[in-house]
Amino acid sequence: MGKLHRVVVLALDGVYPFELGIPSRVFGAAEGRYEVLTCSVDGRPVATNSDFAVTVEHGPELLESADTVLLPPFDTSLLTRELPPGVGRALTHVPHGTRIVSICTAAFVLAAAGLLDGRPATTHWALADTFRSWYPQVALDPDVLFIDDRDVLTSAGAASGVDVCLHLVRRDHGAAVANHVARACVVPPWRDGGQAQYIEHPVPAASANGTSATRQWALENLHEPLPLSELAGHARMSLRTFARRFNEEVGMSPGRWLIQQRVTQARHLLETTDLAVDDIAHQVGFATGNSLREHLHASIGVTPVAYRRTFRGNRP
Repeated sequence: MGKLHRVVVLALDGVYPFELGIPSRVFGAAEGRYEVLTCSVDGRPVATNSDFAVTVEHGPELLESADTVLLPPFDTSLLTRELPPGVGRALTHVPHGTRIVSICTAAFVLAAAGLLDGRPATTHWALADTFRSWYPQVALDPDVLFIDDRDVLTSAGAASGVDVCLHLVRRDHGAAVANHVARACVVPPWRDGGQAQYIEHPVPAASANGTSATRQWALENLHEPLPLSELAGHARMSLRTFARRFNEEVGMSPGRWLIQQRVTQARHLLETTDLAVDDIAHQVGFATGNSLREHLHASIGVTPVAYRRTFRGNRP
């Protein structure tokens, strides 16, 4: 097979043990095509976010020999807008043009180092607002599981590290090898949709003299058409005033909010019931099952059947 592709994992303080082990588990199942080694910024043991530390055999000089550098995530309490000096010095060992991959919070390190400027990137959806405010020069997409931008790849939280590593195997050696690795690791070779299907959308907090009572009433009557005129009438406001107030309080139009709530309720029913898709559509206010399918796919990128399979599994 020729020279082994060397993957060097840079473990940072507060690293999540699960994600730290992903590269060696996935690339290690590729039948000798990769060599996975781990280093720290100073060659010393690394504290994890659990009640133990890990001992590594190498310091940052190992990065000089890497074909791929992978940064697993670390505890969110350790996030900083600027690059920690020790990490910055370690990254100077990475040769220009080396493929670099981040999982979850490690995207913050790449962004702080300027490696994501003008590039598309992703991170855990719960950190999207912080990431955008700190690094507006990065084209963040929090809806996907990973982004491949040639020599720099970023992935979302936790198990998306498996997705991006499998993607690299597929990119390096083709689908057959990637499928073999996935079977060996007992994971799907490809997951439909993105992390949008895992994002929680809480209802905005109630406010006095606003539209909160009408929003609550609408949630209790999602099976009805609920045109804007009816919503405004319930709130005892003119159409114009209601639309303006609603947008100010919720950050979106009433129509868009209704679709979001209908999709959210449909997802709940897909997870917790055996109702047919058409029946769920009618219960949440979509005219047809096809309408539900279109809105669900537009929202999270998967079909009702695929969503139910992911979150409910095969039940008797």
